[in-house]
Amino acid sequence: MTDLPDVECVLYDGGERPPENAEDVEVWIPPLIPPRTTAELLGRMPKLRLLQTVTAGVETYRPHLPDGVILCNARGVHDAGTAEWAVGAMISVLRDFPAFAGAQQRGEWTYHHTGVLADATVLIIGYGSIGQALERRLDGFEVEVVRVARTARDGVHGEDELPRLLPEADVVVLLVPQTPDTARMVDAAFLAMMKDGAVLVNAARGSVVDTDALVAELAAGRLRAALDVTDPEPLPKDHPLWTAPGVFITPHVAGSTPASLRRTLKLMRSQMLRYLSGEPLNNVITGSY
Repeated sequence: MTDLPDVECVLYDGGERPPENAEDVEVWIPPLIPPRTTAELLGRMPKLRLLQTVTAGVETYRPHLPDGVILCNARGVHDAGTAEWAVGAMISVLRDFPAFAGAQQRGEWTYHHTGVLADATVLIIGYGSIGQALERRLDGFEVEVVRVARTARDGVHGEDELPRLLPEADVVVLLVPQTPDTARMVDAAFLAMMKDGAVLVNAARGSVVDTDALVAELAAGRLRAALDVTDPEPLPKDHPLWTAPGVFITPHVAGSTPASLRRTLKLMRSQMLRYLSGEPLNNVITGSY
């Protein structure tokens, strides 16, 4: 973005040392991993007018955002990577790939039948741009996709219909944003409504799931899970979720791909050109989300 006209860029890696001339910053693009000093930094930027994240989630910044500052997220840039991870993760769990990988390390030939994605019902909870990208990638896998959003619309069920939909789903994919309403929405009651043997795929935020309730279901062998996010995160080395049966865990890498980087840079440049020219910005966050 150094070719943007009349723009002075200062690089900040999110470390303890604040960026130079923070008091003159008009636009802040935080790093992928939010700085621990976010609240303090925002307080040191009196001229800030735009906070543009490189993530779809904005929960770290909203509580500390000064009045009059526009908040924009990176909706769309991580769609491909996250949707691809979700497909790969559900197939990995259904086809027992983690167990086969472990057997390979031990030099064991552990032949057995596995599950399969074909003919499954995949319930997508949080049918935004990533949910749409996931459905496109599931096309051809011979599955039935059921869409759920906060409120119902044409072709999309509302969250109030989950008690009826959960018992029919073979795979439940979480793509909801982190908000007060979604905190631990996947609790013991939610998990109890899922059918025996179903797979929970969490590519949203760890806080969406009650970790203790999930560990209990995994330990009982009733459910399986693929998790790119956890609560807490990072997951402590001695946490029981690591060794729970039927769980596949990756360290929040679904959107960490070259495709995401390319699309992030494209969006950031577009946003800066819009900001400089006074054009309407994309992905402005208003209301509850």
